[in-house]
Amino acid sequence: MQQSLNLDGETSRTATTELFHHHAPAIFAFLRQHTSSREDAEDLLLEVFTAALEQERFSLMSESEQRKWLWRVVRNKLVDSYRRQIRRPATAIDALDEELFADDAHSPEHAALRQEEHARLHAAIQTLSPLQQKAVRLRFANNLRCAEIAVILDKSESAVRMMLSRALNLLRTFYKEDE
Repeated sequence: MQQSLNLDGETSRTATTELFHHHAPAIFAFLRQHTSSREDAEDLLLEVFTAALEQERFSLMSESEQRKWLWRVVRNKLVDSYRRQIRRPATAIDALDEELFADDAHSPEHAALRQEEHARLHAAIQTLSPLQQKAVRLRFANNLRCAEIAVILDKSESAVRMMLSRALNLLRTFYKEDE
């Protein structure tokens, strides 16, 4: 494991390969236990060995010093990863895909159907008299009670109730005729 002098690129490559094969399985297993995905563990493993290759004095360390140094870097990279996740939480694409269309109400098909239904309702409301349209809008769009609508329209509360009842019956008739 220990390389006192790297005389050529081949010796360096052999030492790096040996270092990786000796330590990577245990480090990867540890990282896999402490990360949310295999890809995150692989990325951290790559960062650890990149740091080892960039450390000029690493090849001069004894085997036990190399192991200790690697595990300290593993710990630090894992802590850095946790900190990044707190600052910038990420969601796996697979989970996002499942959540996006888990509720069919958000699917493109459902949105198109909803849009068609809104257009159909708008057309049905246009068949009502202007006064009935205003009463329906005040009741269902503005969520006003019949007494409040009566004040706005200068009608009695019972007249507003009757107007709304007739308007809703006309809308039901419109929908039945369309079917």
